[in-house]
Amino acid sequence: MHRKLTECLLSQPSNLDDPLYASVAWSRYWRLIRSMAVFTLVCITVTLSILYYLHGWVSIHMYIATAGGVAFALMLTAALMGLVFLSSGSGHDESIDDATSREVHPDE
Repeated sequence: MHRKLTECLLSQPSNLDDPLYASVAWSRYWRLIRSMAVFTLVCITVTLSILYYLHGWVSIHMYIATAGGVAFALMLTAALMGLVFLSSGSGHDESIDDATSREVHPDE
């Protein structure tokens, strides 16, 4: 069922169907995620340092929540944007057949 649905949606084969190309594309994605994890740790350190400098020792819960919020926001953004770059850079976006695009007229 999944394969039949995929064949129906793809008008031409995606570059990600090639195992060698897919391994290169996914390795670039995971390299981006690792570098963003390091950047996130630096941002958390700077954020907590500024928080301590401005307010002193307030509560451990405030520091945990701040670190968690910064980490969640940055890593979620990095993961989603990385997937956009992966999809666009591999040509996967162009391989999708959009059936509605033929029905919509720009003059309407």
